[in-house]
Amino acid sequence: MGEASFSGINYAMLAVFSAAIVLWITQAVPNYLTSLIVIAAIILTGILPEQTALQQLGHPVMWLNILSFIMAGVLVKTRIAKRFALWLVVRFGKKAGGAILSFMLINLVLSAFISATTAKAAILMPIFMVVAAVYGATGGENRNAFGKNLLLQNLFQINLGANGFITGSGATLLAGALIAGALGKDFFGYTDWLVAALPLSIILMLIAWVVGTRWIFPVKREERTPRIEGGMERLHLELKEMGPVQWSEYKAIFIFSAVLLLWATEKWHGLSPTIVVFLGAAVSLLPGIGIVKWNDVDIPWHLMLFSAGAYTLGAGLDATGLPGLLVGNLFHAVGITEHTPFWVLYMLLTGTMLLSALIFQSKTMQTLIFVPIAISVAQQFGYPVLSLAFPVALLIGHVYVLPFNSKPAALLYTSNHYSLGDAFRFGMVMMVISWGMIILWGETVLRWLGYTNGVFYR
Repeated sequence: MGEASFSGINYAMLAVFSAAIVLWITQAVPNYLTSLIVIAAIILTGILPEQTALQQLGHPVMWLNILSFIMAGVLVKTRIAKRFALWLVVRFGKKAGGAILSFMLINLVLSAFISATTAKAAILMPIFMVVAAVYGATGGENRNAFGKNLLLQNLFQINLGANGFITGSGATLLAGALIAGALGKDFFGYTDWLVAALPLSIILMLIAWVVGTRWIFPVKREERTPRIEGGMERLHLELKEMGPVQWSEYKAIFIFSAVLLLWATEKWHGLSPTIVVFLGAAVSLLPGIGIVKWNDVDIPWHLMLFSAGAYTLGAGLDATGLPGLLVGNLFHAVGITEHTPFWVLYMLLTGTMLLSALIFQSKTMQTLIFVPIAISVAQQFGYPVLSLAFPVALLIGHVYVLPFNSKPAALLYTSNHYSLGDAFRFGMVMMVISWGMIILWGETVLRWLGYTNGVFYR
């Protein structure tokens, strides 16, 4: 693999890309403003034609993002998400282990429909704060092992639950779009992602439950049952005060079930995830029949503009071939050649993806950098794109070690139920385990599904 030279357009793309990453990381200006500057710069420097750059705001994944917030608004308006969470905790939260596992199920269900991890954290935080208090953890000087496990494992579950679905977060949607573009497709399949990613997320959540409660923060015998007499009654009373299930909630359950069913069966009917959620949002907004009105929906347009900038930057990277040039020159400098075994590339890319989460404040930025790199490495070495890009994409949600690594991490840290050292210990252990799991996954499940030929094949 020889050293490749840069053209003027490559240097322009490198300058825009570097400036965008610095501004997004430092947050010197709002992220949406950075995106607007990026789009203008890419047009003015001639990296992309104006029409190509501006059409990223109409990307199918952008529509999927917007419409997902409408669907999330249905969950909030009908309070079906809160009812489900309260019912599950009241039903299974009478023991410490059951309480934590009930939140795992709650996070998985919500992740199927809510593409914002911060929204999930905001919905659930009041509930698990009450549960923590019931088990004697009120934060500060009254921290205990149960409280640490409950908060940190919820943080882990919120992020890993999102990883199980391509619609689980804006970053997974971006990863799917980047990989689909490299494959010459419009969209990465919902079920293709689900079959490979969801079992991995569930296994890692269960491992985290065992590791956290039995090893890092072992729950004492006296912490395994409610410490406050009748404490769970507070949640039971809150559930009772919601009254019987309303007709609007039944409609919400029907709409979400239909959307999920159509997403899961896309290979049979051919409807893309975007058009399916179009139909779900349209029905939800229909006068008389629907559940919400437009003004009931809180669409974070600043995040949409941020995403548009990210997609435009991605299109610029693809048009200029910058990731391939950078990777080629870097590999040439460190002595990696075409004879380097596949397993070295696999472990290098997945390990770097995980460690990068320690310094990034956005999964979207992390995805925008490392998924194109994995695509370029696969293309340069003659491997299938999915063999390296998909395993890297499956590691997007590991942003739970430090409070600034993600918005849910920052939100949960304010609970004062655990220290920075607690989060670091739990997070680093789970990162190492997750790296081992993605290597095992590449050698087994991803090979069985046809994404790799195995990590250690020759």
